[in-house]
Amino acid sequence: MSAVEKIPNMRAKALTIMSTREQDQQLVDQVANRFGSEEVSSQGYKGRIVPSFGWHPWFSHQIYDDIEGPKFDGEIENVENAAASSWKRSHYQSVLNPSPSDLDFINALPRPILFSQYIAAVEANLRKHPFALVGEIGLDRSFRLPSAWTDQDTATQDISLTPGGREGRNLSPYRVTPQHQRRIFVEQLRLAGRLQRPVSVHSVQAHGAVFDTLQDTWKGHERKVISNTTRKRRASAAGAHDLEHSDEDSELLEHSHDVASAHGKMSRAARPYPPRICMHSYSGPVEPLKQFLAPSVPTEIFFSFSTAINFSRSNATRATEVIKAVPADRLLIESDLHVAGEEMDDHLAEIALEMCRIKEWDLDVGVQQLATNWHRFVFGKALG
Repeated sequence: MSAVEKIPNMRAKALTIMSTREQDQQLVDQVANRFGSEEVSSQGYKGRIVPSFGWHPWFSHQIYDDIEGPKFDGEIENVENAAASSWKRSHYQSVLNPSPSDLDFINALPRPILFSQYIAAVEANLRKHPFALVGEIGLDRSFRLPSAWTDQDTATQDISLTPGGREGRNLSPYRVTPQHQRRIFVEQLRLAGRLQRPVSVHSVQAHGAVFDTLQDTWKGHERKVISNTTRKRRASAAGAHDLEHSDEDSELLEHSHDVASAHGKMSRAARPYPPRICMHSYSGPVEPLKQFLAPSVPTEIFFSFSTAINFSRSNATRATEVIKAVPADRLLIESDLHVAGEEMDDHLAEIALEMCRIKEWDLDVGVQQLATNWHRFVFGKALG
């Protein structure tokens, strides 16, 4: 939280900040109260912060699914309660792989959060902040839970950081099962669709599973793709109207465009899928882009890149090839840092320069393109 005071002096005009777990939902809300805004126009956003509320897959084990799973009617607040203790143990043994038998490890984990309560809290924050996103959410097949805190870990703990992170602890052998991660991911996607909010998606070694999950949300709502042959036949038909105003194309446009009210806020019918998706610090290869960018996909999918994740020695070549392949209007940049200030500004400048180099853009042209893309991702096409 100490870095929040640096936000007004940053070179970046606006930041999108993510929540990931229980401890930072309220912090993001507080920062948005200070630096956010409910005003936006084609000239730009009036605030410095766009908040985002979501539960990261790294912490998905902390959620108990009482929406589709069995209800728990005990006193979960009372950790000494025998029923609550048994419920907690049973939950973690069911959502972690391998199923832990180490009771010390389980006891060191936080009490699970009821999914229904979390979804209600996020929805309240989203309604409170009309431009808030859903994120960071997604799937991660690589991450392992950190081990329980030791006395040495506690002695060296950085109290300036938001509690709940790894903070240098050794990793345990336990991962969150793919099935549980997907449930948490799907329900948050549904919420984003219902309120028509963009989402930021985390995907590590799970790009196929992420796409399949996203595809399931828009099944039956795919855009109607009109072939060139059909277009030519219609154009030549007697009395044919301009194709851009055909019934099928009107439905296609309905899937892809937001409508801005006179007050600059989006008005869009609820759907089972989000209107726009950002694949955050995208680490996948070029090949899956064809799926994400297929003409039938009814949502706009963007790809974000950071020097911190995408341009390490092992990842730079892949990132370069992917950036070359992504259309100019679907690219975003990020710092992927958790501390605001000069370091974040420097990371944003570095990735902007790298993006311009790869896409062979003049700097002013590239920066304007990236700004337009961010504006459209966050606020919608009609406001870009």
